[in-house]
Amino acid sequence: MTEQRRAVVTGIGVVAPSGVGAQRHWRTVLAGQRRTGPITLFDASGYPTRFGGEVADFDPSRYTDNRALVQTDRWTHLGFAATRLALADAGLPEQAPDPYGWAVTLASSSGGNLFGQRELQRLWSSAARTVGAYQSIAWFYAASVGQLSIRHQAKGPCGVLVAESAGGLDSLAHAVRTIRRGASVVLAGATECPLSPYALACQARSGLLSEATDPERAYRPFDAGACGYLPAEGGAVFVVEEYGHAVARGARSYGEVAGWGATHDAVHTSAESAGDPHQYARAMRLALGRADAEPAEVDLVVPDALGVPRYDRAEATALRTVFGDAAPVSTHKALTGRAHQGGSALDVATALLAYRHDTLPASAGPDRVADGCELEFLRERRRPRTRVALVCARGFDGFNSALVLRGAAPTGAGSHLRR
Repeated sequence: MTEQRRAVVTGIGVVAPSGVGAQRHWRTVLAGQRRTGPITLFDASGYPTRFGGEVADFDPSRYTDNRALVQTDRWTHLGFAATRLALADAGLPEQAPDPYGWAVTLASSSGGNLFGQRELQRLWSSAARTVGAYQSIAWFYAASVGQLSIRHQAKGPCGVLVAESAGGLDSLAHAVRTIRRGASVVLAGATECPLSPYALACQARSGLLSEATDPERAYRPFDAGACGYLPAEGGAVFVVEEYGHAVARGARSYGEVAGWGATHDAVHTSAESAGDPHQYARAMRLALGRADAEPAEVDLVVPDALGVPRYDRAEATALRTVFGDAAPVSTHKALTGRAHQGGSALDVATALLAYRHDTLPASAGPDRVADGCELEFLRERRRPRTRVALVCARGFDGFNSALVLRGAAPTGAGSHLRR
């Protein structure tokens, strides 16, 4: 039987409220610095939710040309930046030397919100009753995949995963499948920008957004004071590379995507629902089984952490179903806000950076654990034990995904791949 091709992560690009660049994000996580605050991308004063996570001082012109900026949305601008950072981190050129060996597999949730908002306002408020020529491609959910494929000449199998927050993990699972089918390099992950009047109104309609007036207490997953989530932009893009290809060029590895699982609750998100803990737990078990890992081997669990009490209780129930009372949980969404599919990709970046730095970061809360959410939250930094992480995500309307990562040795201790 032919051995399956393995997939390792050799580059990480982060563009998030926690910072531009993987190391800035890591410093924010270690310091436990909250980076949410008043929404400034538009006037949110008339909305019940006025706080979110924005990428501060982001200059998209540093990462692409003026023509692409005019043709695309901020969501794609964030993707341009994260991808360039990931390729530079991996030591790969920006143009694929083997175009048909490179692929792009990203997740998308809501598309080009700010671009679409502007054009639709022009349609209905101006006498010309027109939209710009790029409206049809800038808002489209696959816009970032298409733009990145063109920009980096990645002509292999390209696609977009749509599963709300779960999509950020699904993109990495699909990247492994693409590697196994012959690709050498896959750009995977996700960015998001759900901060526009229309996007915020849609989220508010769900009843899941926090309406707290104190930004320090607005987003508190698993806490007795949890009252909903804060929306955020940003995310992470990864260079996922075939192991032999990475070895041949002496690349540095963050770790291996070892297993994944995805299930569905078969119910819509509603004011009463909290998802199916059984299906969520099944996704975790599938991921662990495919990675040939036991629950006791996992030394870091990064949960979805929605911050809505009934969802937090359901997630805690699923984790206890798989791990008993010994799930080592650390979440940092309270620091950045919830960036939908970009948020789960950011969680993967956090887990891989933890192993690179040989440090499992303390969880950003909860301060007072809510009833039904009793888990083993990491209260202080500690050294990894097994270098096996489980990252979990739940997408609205029933999506559940889990991803197992096997972290590489820390910098200076054999993290470069060898023949």
